[in-house]
Amino acid sequence: MATLKKYDLHGKEVGTVQVDEALLKEPAHPQSIKDYIVALRNNARQWSANTKVRKEINRTGRKPHPQKGQGRSRQGDLAAPHYRGGGIVFGPKPRDIHTRINQKEKRAAIRTLIAEKIKGGQVHILEKGDLKQPKTQRMAEFFEAIPGLDKRVLLLCDLGRGVKGHHVHLLKSIRNIPKKEYAWLSQINGYELIRSHTLIVLDSALDEFLSILGAS
Repeated sequence: MATLKKYDLHGKEVGTVQVDEALLKEPAHPQSIKDYIVALRNNARQWSANTKVRKEINRTGRKPHPQKGQGRSRQGDLAAPHYRGGGIVFGPKPRDIHTRINQKEKRAAIRTLIAEKIKGGQVHILEKGDLKQPKTQRMAEFFEAIPGLDKRVLLLCDLGRGVKGHHVHLLKSIRNIPKKEYAWLSQINGYELIRSHTLIVLDSALDEFLSILGAS
């Protein structure tokens, strides 16, 4: 059994949560995880970089100098790549290289990444309590009170009633703290998991969090 520590907003440990070892099996191959992350990064790019080739340059069509009689190499026009302002050779052009992500592989990769965090002691539970208004200072003290939260931290929330619902004060309290981010569990992706050192799961989202690992 793996043990997740549960904390309140003051950084005090208030309990533990046991996670069955059967949920921590790693079903995804490392190569499939890499392919999934690379696909996410590729799909996030705009691919809008554009350069003009020789035929798209708006230059005069006359020859730079006579073809013969001057002992110089023959030239076609000033749009040639070796002239200033000429066309670009092998430059980027807009293209669509969207990579399809297999949903079964995606879910397996996310389960594996979460399981690795749990095994490494990098997952904690937060008892949100009654935060009646945004308090950035309180959340900053919470992150300082728990060892290991000085690095990038990802707060995982249940969607509930959204940002305007019962998490609004908590999320406003962390948005100005460097390297502290939040994400909805239903919309989590592997890149957010892999770039975060520690995961903080709200107690209200614990059941949804465990269901990702395969718990019924």
